[in-house]
Parts: sequence; structure tokens; C-alpha cells
Amino acid sequence: MAITTQQIKELREATGTGILDCRKALEQADGDFDKALDFLREKGLATAAKRADRAASEGMVELYSHGNGRVGVMVEVNCETDFVGRSEPFRNFVHEVALQIAASAPQYIKTEEVPAAVLEHEREIARNRAKEEGKAEAVLDRIVEGRIEKFLDEVCLLRQVYIRDETITIEKLLLQNVAAIGENVVIRRFARWELGEMIQS
Repeated sequence: MAITTQQIKELREATGTGILDCRKALEQADGDFDKALDFLREKGLATAAKRADRAASEGMVELYSHGNGRVGVMVEVNCETDFVGRSEPFRNFVHEVALQIAASAPQYIKTEEVPAAVLEHEREIARNRAKEEGKAEAVLDRIVEGRIEKFLDEVCLLRQVYIRDETITIEKLLLQNVAAIGENVVIRRFARWELGEMIQS
């Protein structure tokens, strides 16, 4: 099947991927736009993994205020070059990360950052709750681990469901952007404040 320039243009606009990659994806998918998009995503995720070990020390700090100043977010996202750090796609991604943090209030960026003591405390709560619900001893461990996974999905930014597209997580959004931008991108750190929230000791 002949691939038209218009098809390539549409796929390029949708993904930000290079012309040759778009043509190849469309050829692989026999001109099917959705299949070509899936092909690029899969390829992009593989490409993103290869870039993950490259140094990322450029980028930007985004300051975001939500709800007439009721919630404030500051997030640092890094990339490899100053050129990408100033680009619109990169800046849009950083803004989306700030919106996610404002809306979903994560406490950590990734699972590895959650302290063992916090996980142990959550396990204890989950186990006690399951016992109170009258769950059988034989299934307690499975229930506890399921609730821990759910807890991690809530408190870890990369595991959270993206507020604009519930079919992907923030980690997938990050990998898609790495593939489209062509550089390693790292969410380095963030802080979130909410008006009137109590400081816990």
C-alpha cells in the first residue's frame, strides 16, 4: 500500500516523531493510523529505555499555582541539552507534571523512594483491616500485597494514572516524551503545598 505525505504529516503531528520513523510505522501497519501509532509507542518506549542512562542536567523548574493560590507546586525536570530545555514540547511536559502533582498530591517520585518503615506501616494497616473484614488467614498476604500496590499507585508520581488520559500512567507519559523529544528526561524533585495543611511531626 502506498503511504501518502498527508498520512505521514498527521502521524508526525500526533507523535512528534521524525518523518522517516512515521513512514516506516505506517508501512509496517499497512497505512492503519492507530496501528502505526502503537508501533511508534512501542518503539519509542524501547528507545526511551536506551536513553535512561544518559546524563540529564539541563531542564527547568516549573512553578504552578492552582485554585487561586490554594495549591502551589514546584517541580524540577531535567533533560540533556539546553536546546531541549527551552523547547515547547519539553516545557509542555513539565507543566503537565506540575498539574498532575497539584491534582493528585503524590508523596514520592518512584517506588524505590518510599521508606521501608512507611511500607511496613501500610502493610500492618492493610493486614488489620483485612482481619477486621473477616478475611481468611490463607488469603491475607495476597490482600495485603494488593493494597500495598494500590497505595504505591496513589503515592508515587510515576505510578499515578495521568489526569488527562486514564489509559496511561505518568511513567508512560514520560517515556512517550523521551521518545518524541529524543533525549533522556528525568523528573528530579518536587514540592507541593496546600493552603492550611498541617505540618505533621
